[in-house]
Amino acid sequence: MTSPSARIALVTGASRGIGRALALGLARRGAHVVALARTQGALDELDDEIGAMGGQATLVPCDLADFDALDRLGAALFERFGRLDVLVGNGGILGPLTPLAHADPKDWNKVMAVNVTANWRLIRSLDPLLRASSAGRALFITSGAAHRARMKPYWGPYAVSKAALEAIARTYAAETENTSSIKVMLANPGPLRTRMRALAMPGEDPATLRAPEEFAEKAIPLCAPEWRESGKLYDFPSDRVLDFAAPI
Repeated sequence: MTSPSARIALVTGASRGIGRALALGLARRGAHVVALARTQGALDELDDEIGAMGGQATLVPCDLADFDALDRLGAALFERFGRLDVLVGNGGILGPLTPLAHADPKDWNKVMAVNVTANWRLIRSLDPLLRASSAGRALFITSGAAHRARMKPYWGPYAVSKAALEAIARTYAAETENTSSIKVMLANPGPLRTRMRALAMPGEDPATLRAPEEFAEKAIPLCAPEWRESGKLYDFPSDRVLDFAAPI
């Protein structure tokens, strides 16, 4: 049975990479982790590891593009827990690395559905639960592709989706600032040793990259009740919390 004092933390894309590292780190700190991912087998392995450390998890096998399921998730979490203390919007896809003029509309729509619309649907579904927490925290994982000064060619769908995600998170931060205890942050992990990075950079030596667990150690404090910043970006490569600057 979940301890009444345990924080309830939902992590999307929890079965591998950054999401798995964040889920394990939150569980290690006493949270009851609601782990959402598409692959049941990988979720079962995560559950075993959390259980081995004495933690508890609730597994949610779900595709982020199944928006009706995300709506049902809010109702199910309310019925079981009555609140949500942490939302980590980590799940995402890379999509095609191709010129914008060559991108297939189906690929474009899939990237936007998973990286953008799913996070809005999660906010829509879970906002009442975060407001019911005494210290609701939302953390969305972005990318330098969204805001680098000089855009890289061929990364259009992914870069556009992450820029839209940043706008969603910053808007949600502004809307909750004076009406709740919710704090909303974005985090840029930079290049890490993940499957997505390997797909994007197949010739890169993964041994030259930092591990997801290193990022998780820095990002998890953004989910803590003690965290007070909102609407800002934590940049892991520089280990700094940054304000969003207006265009020059």
